[in-house]
Parts: sequence; structure tokens; C-alpha cells
Amino acid sequence: MTEPGHAGPSRGAAGPAQQLGAPTLEEFGYRQELRRSMSLTDVVVYGLVYMVPIAPLAVFGLIFNSSAGMVGLVFLVAAVAMLFSGLSYREMALHYPIAGSVYSYVRLGLNSFVGFLAGWAILLDYLLLPALASVFAAAAMVSVWSAVPAWAWIIVFVALAAGINLGGMAVTATMNKVFLLIQLVVLAVFVVWTLADLVQLRAHLVLWPFYDPDRFSWGIVFGAIPIAALAFIGFDAISTLNEEARGGGRAVAKATMIVLVSVTILFVLQVYLAAIYVPQGTTFPDGDATNSAYYDLAGRVVGGWFKVLVTLTSALIAIFANSIASQATSSRLVFSMARDRQLPRFLSTVSANGVPRNAMLFIALLSLVIGIAGTQEEELLTTLVTFGALTAYILLHIAVLVHFGIRGRSRKVLVHWISPVIGAAVLLYALWSADTNAKILGLGWLTIGIMIAAYFRFSGRLVVERRG
Repeated sequence: MTEPGHAGPSRGAAGPAQQLGAPTLEEFGYRQELRRSMSLTDVVVYGLVYMVPIAPLAVFGLIFNSSAGMVGLVFLVAAVAMLFSGLSYREMALHYPIAGSVYSYVRLGLNSFVGFLAGWAILLDYLLLPALASVFAAAAMVSVWSAVPAWAWIIVFVALAAGINLGGMAVTATMNKVFLLIQLVVLAVFVVWTLADLVQLRAHLVLWPFYDPDRFSWGIVFGAIPIAALAFIGFDAISTLNEEARGGGRAVAKATMIVLVSVTILFVLQVYLAAIYVPQGTTFPDGDATNSAYYDLAGRVVGGWFKVLVTLTSALIAIFANSIASQATSSRLVFSMARDRQLPRFLSTVSANGVPRNAMLFIALLSLVIGIAGTQEEELLTTLVTFGALTAYILLHIAVLVHFGIRGRSRKVLVHWISPVIGAAVLLYALWSADTNAKILGLGWLTIGIMIAAYFRFSGRLVVERRG
């Protein structure tokens, strides 16, 4: 019997001859079960929606306080760190067109034991992110209609997102385009209004959101990056579409870089323009004032009507769209790991319309439980989500360095040697600077993963990796 990861001629090495043709899913021992229906535009839109063009709205106050106001610098440094991760994802997507993303990439590029740990780490991200998205959306809605409790909004958002995803990726892709257009229009209103204020001298360009000499330290900046990085962790989501994108890994690789450049410009622009309206040295009060800082600021700058519009766009459009995308992404990781017997096998069931149905329902149920229980723990949930993602990205960089650089003796010095080393170093520092409680819980999660991986290794359940 052919094990996944063993069928067909070996394509794992980085040698020139092996890079000439694009590998196929069947060469890795898998059948095409998910529907390959997404164009490059669909994948780019999916990535943008997942990463949320107006993502800084929900965490602006948190990052502003954590970084002593240097929000522009935090997002720039986070973008540079994620550029290296984007390059590593791009290289792996070209060679391994499999839906498991970092789990599959590290398993096939390094070994099955570390591959499971990478999947386990990113699983922390994917199990919590749909819940976190519903918590953010509920918080935004409560700021407008406080009569309805947050837990009720969470139930509504999770149920609607699951229903849309169960309709199939074609339905999700169509709605993503509408959601993305609305977000960009609302953001454009704020940008144009701010530019008008600058021209009429009601606002002024300042440097301190990028560099404040009286408050600057790398410790402060990197301490805020785990929160900002949450907005950039869509690379893995894009690569879970490897089995549904027309063009496979090539389309995913191209979409990854397009999305990275696009969101970097959008993120830096909006946080900087918001920061110029905040007095230097300001700290937002803890609680609702911090969570709603951007919404309140938008209302003061443009008007009360715009605060309502931005809040509704953030909750009903941006964060809800992200909730849909994160449920879809999470279900595909769970599906991929279950298909390899690394999670219960029933989670690998695919419905007639090409949706990993059981994995989707599992993620929705988990989102309800975590979301309702974590309505007062947004910051801890945020850093925990980022802890899982950063850990998985570090393992991905190591896999790229070992697989292409050391084993394959690659001559692509930038993408196979320099980029993974610098990327891993930056992310390690960011991980070290994360919230202490998040690190304790995250390390506890990894410890459990190591024990499970060790059990799988000795029981023979780990999928055997291929060698190039």
C-alpha cells in the first residue's frame, strides 16, 4: 500500500533537474478530493480577506500602548519579518502542492516528527483564530448595540460563517470579493479625509509613529510585534489552497507575494494616518477605550456617522469575512492532518461539493466554546494565536534551510540560505518578547505536541517523509 508522501518519483530535492516541472498532488500519494476551482485572483482576494485590509482597527489601541506610540515602526518591522516567511512559503509552495501547508512543508522538507510539531504549533493558531475573530466582531457590535450580549453575537457570527463555508469554496470566493471591496472603500474614505486635513493644516505629518527617540527601544518594538504579526499570518492560509487553486503551487506562490506587498502598504498607511491625530506620549486607558481606540478616533476625525460605519464594516464585513476565511483555512489543516492519520480519521471526510465537512463543523463548535469563554481575554488569545504561528514559521525556515540549502546544496543564496536564517532569527526574537503567560501556555501546548509526536513515532503512526 502506498503511503502519502511516497508515490511517484522523488521530487523532494532541490536539484535543478527536479525543479523543471511543477509537481502534482498524485506524485505525493494523494487523490484530488478538494475542487480545484480558484483562480489566481480568487486566491489573492482570499489572502487579502484572511489578512483583513483593515485589521489594525481591532488592535490599534493595544499596539499603540505596547509600542509607546510607534505603531508605524511596529508594522514595518513585522512586514520585514514576514517577508522572509513569505519567501520560504513561496519556495515550498512551488515544490509541495499540498493543502497541509506548513505541516506538509516541514514534514516533506525536513522530517515527519518536526512536521507534526509544525502542524501542532500552527494548529494552536487555527483552533483559536476563528474564535478570536468572532470575539473581535462581537466586541465591535457591543460598542454599537450594547443591549445584545457579546456571547450572542459570537453564536451568530460562528454559525453564519460555518453555513457559508459549507456551501463550498465557490460561494466563499464570491462573497470574499464583495467583502474586500467594501473594506477598501471605507478605508479610502478615511485616507482621503485625512489627506484633506493635511492639505488644510488641520493635521500634520510627524515622525514619531515611526521613531520616537525619547521612548525607542528594540525591546518595546519587538514586544508589540506578536500582536501586529497577527495581521500578517495569512501566508499559511493562502498555502492551504494548494489543492483548490488552478495552477496549484505556482498560483499560491505568486499570490503570497502579491498579498504581502499589498497589506504592508495598507497597514502602515492606516496606522500612521490614525497616529498623527493622537498626541505624542498618549496612552489609551485599559479596557474598552483601548479596544475601541481606532473606532473612537475615526468618529472624532470624520464624524459620528463614520464611527458607526467603520465599526459595522469592521464587525459585519472585515472581521466576519476573516472568520469565514479562518474557518475554511483551519478546516483544511485539520483535514490534511486527519488524512495523514495525525488527527482522528473522521475529520478527513469530504462532502459532495468538495468541502471538508467534519473538520469544518469541528472548528465551528470549538470556535463557539473558545469564543464565549474568551470574551475578556482578547490580548491573551491574540498572543497565543501568534505564538503558534511564529513557532511554525520558525520551523518552516529551518526546513527551507536544511532541505534546499544544506541537503540540496542550493546556489540560491538569498532564498535558501540568507532569508531563512534572518527570518528565523527575527521571529525567535519576537517570540521571546511575547507575553509571559502566552509563552507559558504556548510552551505547554508544544510539550503536549512533542509527547503525541513521540507516541506516534513509536507506534508507527507518523507519516514517513520522503527524501529527495
